[in-house]
Amino acid sequence: MKNVLFVVLLILFTSVTGQQLDGWNISATNSINYTGIAISNGRIGILPSKIPFKIDHIILNNVFEKESALGVSRILKGINFANISVEINGEKIEEASVSNWKQTLNMKEASFTTSFDFRDIATITHTIYALRNVPYSGYIDVNVVGKKKCDLKITGIIKTPSVYQNPISTYRVIRDLDTSIPILQTVAQSEFGRHTVGATASFIFHEDTSSEENRQYPKLVHNKISEYDNRLSFEKTLQKGTSFSFTWTGAECSTQDFSDPISESERFVIFNALTPKSILLGKHKELWGKLWEGDIIIEGDVQSQQDVRLALYHLYAFGRGDSNLSIPPMGLSSQGYNGHIFWDAELWMFPPLLALNQDIAKSLLNYRSDRIEIAKRKAANFGYKGAMFPWESDDTGEESTPPRALTGVFEHHITADVAIAFWNYYAVTKDKEWLIKRGYPLLKEVADYWVSRATQNLDGTFSIKNVIGANEFAHNVNDNAFTNGSAITALKYAILAAEEIGFGIKEDWKQVGDNILIHKTKNGITMEHSTYDGEMIKQADVNLLAYPLNIITDKKTILKDLKYYEPKLIKEGPAMGKSVFAIIYARLGDVDNAFRLFRNSYEPNKRPPFGALSESATSNNPYFATGAGGMLQVVLFGFGGLYFDRTGITQKKSILPDHWKSLTIKGVGPDKKTYVVKK
Repeated sequence: MKNVLFVVLLILFTSVTGQQLDGWNISATNSINYTGIAISNGRIGILPSKIPFKIDHIILNNVFEKESALGVSRILKGINFANISVEINGEKIEEASVSNWKQTLNMKEASFTTSFDFRDIATITHTIYALRNVPYSGYIDVNVVGKKKCDLKITGIIKTPSVYQNPISTYRVIRDLDTSIPILQTVAQSEFGRHTVGATASFIFHEDTSSEENRQYPKLVHNKISEYDNRLSFEKTLQKGTSFSFTWTGAECSTQDFSDPISESERFVIFNALTPKSILLGKHKELWGKLWEGDIIIEGDVQSQQDVRLALYHLYAFGRGDSNLSIPPMGLSSQGYNGHIFWDAELWMFPPLLALNQDIAKSLLNYRSDRIEIAKRKAANFGYKGAMFPWESDDTGEESTPPRALTGVFEHHITADVAIAFWNYYAVTKDKEWLIKRGYPLLKEVADYWVSRATQNLDGTFSIKNVIGANEFAHNVNDNAFTNGSAITALKYAILAAEEIGFGIKEDWKQVGDNILIHKTKNGITMEHSTYDGEMIKQADVNLLAYPLNIITDKKTILKDLKYYEPKLIKEGPAMGKSVFAIIYARLGDVDNAFRLFRNSYEPNKRPPFGALSESATSNNPYFATGAGGMLQVVLFGFGGLYFDRTGITQKKSILPDHWKSLTIKGVGPDKKTYVVKK
């Protein structure tokens, strides 16, 4: 009966969204209540819209400006180089003038294709790439097929957001021997002058040997509407039954990464223009092919396959193994949470990446160790020893939480979360050079922090007082379960790391770690904090002690805590909360509750037409990469039975939902192992 209900719901979802079921491609033919999907390469995120040729915005990773004159930092919306305007017979193509509209996200090749008919005159297809191999650039490939003879006017646009200062927009043609490259450019300062941003774009005309006429490149006309609106156009007559292809490519750089961003953006465009399309896109696809060596294959449930692969696609798209950057909660889809880095990166996104792509996982950690001196300074500023990481972090590594939010002052478990991820990376990779250079120095500072942060009680136990835990509804409490549990775990891992490289350990690491309190009720339920009295909670907290901390291992206690705290979760809580419950149920062998909570952890948060995840069932902000991390952990560490331990990645008892025929996890760990689970 449950499987029949699942199929019925699946049919209803497909009919409403226009989404077709395919393990690699998500297609939409219905744009009602449209939420887009970001095309990203870890440096820039491009968000398409339902409107033909329109790009909503471009997000620049790790480039920050103030959110307001007196506000904290916010990730920057870049100069938008990716819009095109198309007129046919003098009429601009608009949403209302097209039919047979279809959009497809090809996750395997990281491309986004829109196709449609313009009246009965032409069929048009355009595909967007955020080039993985040229990571500061995008590439829009366009093909027009004439159903009738028609006159085309194509305009490429660089649009600068109105908040930017002092834009300068130019156009020129680079000529060198037989090369002629049109260069449309805009350079401007971000709103409060922190960064200079440069964007360059150009048309590329691919040779068509079908006729002499098609080999004649059209004349280009520059039209600067204003310094904020820079345009380049050409016109062409298309005969009935013929096609015409061109590319609009752009690149964007800032002073965050380049001393001369406008010149560097120009070089990327020149590179794209003079590299044959087959080679340029071939390299992009090759790099994505390497990413997909780490993959999850579900047989028997195409919808779950699509959902899981979309989650993994986003973690790959938002990260880069060569960047030493982390991933914000909304990735590069929007400015949500100001693009800051939270515990979302280490606790939720990192474990799937550690299992399936150690290069990206390593970048997330190096982002933290690159900022350890700032974390040490923060600890000292609050009267503690060691390193104290900010609840919200930007490019500087300083605290970036708005002061009105108490989390920035009191949510301290982030410091332990970082350390836990560091040890797990070493346990999986056995990279001792990294452990000596980056891993142990951070683990040591975190251990020193928790020793200084803990308060000894009269009976010799230790408390951690005045914190906000994972459940952010409970402010300024003592002995929060997850904060204390994560501190215990971080201290244990510091000891293991010291032993691994032959360094002496500090006795107080063990003394404190062995004696931090975890409070219990009289009937054995783990208390969320020392005065917890049954209040509703925002997200999982106590249950994190069973997974991922493995501090509570007794099955009876785990079940008590599961049954007590699940009803306490608020319905509008963040997506990843129920993932924890699903994983624990799967590890206990309860497949029905595991699959129920797996679906509940993200299904209510999906937005049409592609299934973009919002943070909660009542919000509408793509794409919640934290929720993606939670969903993937259910599959990997719940159904798949994978575990992180001191030996690396091992598989214990796995379990499959009733209608799944098999689960294959490819490319696991440095040895790229494959694990197959069958009925």
